[in-house]
Amino acid sequence: MNNEEVKSAIKQAKEHSKKRNFSQSVDVVFNLKGLDLKKPDHKVNAFTTLPNGRGRKIKICALVGGSLHKDAKENCDLTILNEEFDKFDMKKFKEIARTYDFFIAQADIMPQVAKSFGRVLGVKGKMPNPKFGQVVPPKGTTKPLVEKFQKVVKLVTKNELAVKCSLGMENMADDKLAENFMAVYKDLIQVLPLHEHNVRNIVIKTTMGEPSIVGGGKKWLHQQKLKM
Repeated sequence: MNNEEVKSAIKQAKEHSKKRNFSQSVDVVFNLKGLDLKKPDHKVNAFTTLPNGRGRKIKICALVGGSLHKDAKENCDLTILNEEFDKFDMKKFKEIARTYDFFIAQADIMPQVAKSFGRVLGVKGKMPNPKFGQVVPPKGTTKPLVEKFQKVVKLVTKNELAVKCSLGMENMADDKLAENFMAVYKDLIQVLPLHEHNVRNIVIKTTMGEPSIVGGGKKWLHQQKLKM
């Protein structure tokens, strides 16, 4: 992957984005090929660390019992005690699931977390996963995990041959966004069965801007129907 092509695509995406009264995210979409998502080893489900961070505060919700309650309240943006789980109807919790980027949970109440909120978090791909360190021992601490997730993005194929994630915010320097892109790209191709040969094309755009394809040149803008 050519770093100059990446920076060119980022610059182009910014230039073809109307100015908004908020800072837009700069997003990347890896359109894939040659995969059968019915096969577990063809699915992507991983985290990667952005060397220059996300460019914004990442909001984290903790679902905990009493032993981790004080620690979570000190470090997380929202803490929900297991004694309060029954107070949340699905409509209220769906709003929380939309608002918060990551969820962490206390290990010994995971069955209760799954029963109360699994239906909502599972659909959104936000269920606390012990594989990614999102399940904390009762006598553990949430602080290192909160700090870690300020620079983390999730790479996942849902029901389509594509992986989408944020590279940062539009007010970040192009070279910083390009460094973040390279970190995502390297981690993604490592988990694909045929590595870079499973990538059809790569699109970069701002939240509400026109798409720019990495290595595609300006002709791709306005002329191609790209999966976003």
